[in-house]
Amino acid sequence: MKIALFGATGHIGHAILDEALERGYEVIAVVRDPARLTTQHARLSVVSGDVAKPESWLDAVRGADAAVASISARRDGNPDAVPANAATLLDNLPRAGVKRLFWVGGAGSLETAPGVRVIDDPHFPEAWKPEATSQSKALDVFRARKADVEWTYISPAALIEDGARTGKYRVGGDQLLVDAHGQSRISVPDYAVALLDRLEKRDARSQRITVAY
Repeated sequence: MKIALFGATGHIGHAILDEALERGYEVIAVVRDPARLTTQHARLSVVSGDVAKPESWLDAVRGADAAVASISARRDGNPDAVPANAATLLDNLPRAGVKRLFWVGGAGSLETAPGVRVIDDPHFPEAWKPEATSQSKALDVFRARKADVEWTYISPAALIEDGARTGKYRVGGDQLLVDAHGQSRISVPDYAVALLDRLEKRDARSQRITVAY
C-alpha cells in the first residue's frame, strides 16, 4: 500500500505516519518544512510541498493508493484555510490519479442530540471554536462537492490524547460516541489505527464517521 500523507509533522499526522510504516506501507510525506520531519525510513519519501499549491505535490503523489490529510489551522492562525484545503485536494487529487482521500476531521460537528452539535454546548471552550468551525465547514465542502474522489471524513472522540495503542475502538456516524461512563475519548495511536483500517477494509466511502472507545 502506498499513501500520500499531508501533515506528517503534526501530532496526529505523525502517529498516522508511524502506524503506516509499521504496517509496511510506502509513505510520501508532503510537508512544508522537511526539516521538521526527523523520521527516516526506507519506505518513507519526504516532499517539500504546500497542500494549497497543487503544483508543489501533484507529481510526487502519482501512483499513491490513497491520500491522508491531517491539516490544522493552528500554526498559521487562518481557519479559513482548512475548508479551502479540503476543496483543493478534492479538485486536484484526481489529476494525480489518486481516487481515495481520508481527512482527519474535528469532533465539534458531531451531534449530542438531534440537531445539537458538540460545538453548540455553552461549555465548549472558546479557544477551540475557530478550528472546530473550520472543520465543520470542511465537512460541508466534502458533502457538497461533486468530485472524482471517494472521501472519508473521520471525526475523533471529543477527547483525543496521547495514550496506548490498543487496536480497539468503535465506529459511529454523525453522533458523538460515549462510553459507559459518559466519556468520549480515544488515544492518538488508536485513531491512527482506525483511520488506516478504513483504508484496508475499503469501507466508509464518501461519508463522515467517528471513532472512539
